[in-house]
Amino acid sequence: MFYTPESRDKTLLPHDPFKALIAPRPIGWVSTKGRSGAVNLAPYSFFNAICESPPMIMFSSHGRKDSLTFAEETREFVWNMATYDLREAMNRTAAVLPRGENEFTCAGLEMAKSHFVAPPRVAASPAALECKVTDIQQILDIEGAPTEDYLVFGQVVGVYIGDAFVRDGRIDAAAMLPLARCGYMDYVVASTLFEMPRPPRV
Repeated sequence: MFYTPESRDKTLLPHDPFKALIAPRPIGWVSTKGRSGAVNLAPYSFFNAICESPPMIMFSSHGRKDSLTFAEETREFVWNMATYDLREAMNRTAAVLPRGENEFTCAGLEMAKSHFVAPPRVAASPAALECKVTDIQQILDIEGAPTEDYLVFGQVVGVYIGDAFVRDGRIDAAAMLPLARCGYMDYVVASTLFEMPRPPRV
């Protein structure tokens, strides 16, 4: 099977498989705080780390949602690790609420104060990254036309890790049970790890 994105045979593939192919994707569970003091928490399926020195991450917003607007206003956000234990609460924060209504409250989540940024973190999450926005870019297509999508880049200025998950100098990621996004309404949980050392330099 081969097709161009605009010519997909919808009788064979009624649902676009693009996101099912680029999977699993870490979840950008992003908390922000607007200039007015309003707090927002939302999961983003287009999210990842982009470099390590300095450590930086990014998330992509389709449309001008509160996370984007608040990150523009205050130039800060927090990434919270979404885990299997927090799956239902994370899913509730994906609901569309009126601007200014707090997703923490609607999802029954406790807020924890961050060290270096104003947005709170999810208290129950085993890990969080406090970030300062370095850049926001509207994505262009191959014709140079603007899309409805925006990339928000952040530099990590603070790292929170639950003490119970630090073992022998390493993070026990499998014990955290991090969630990842697949296609359609599918998720996967990372519960089994295996190690493959890099091959030696030739």
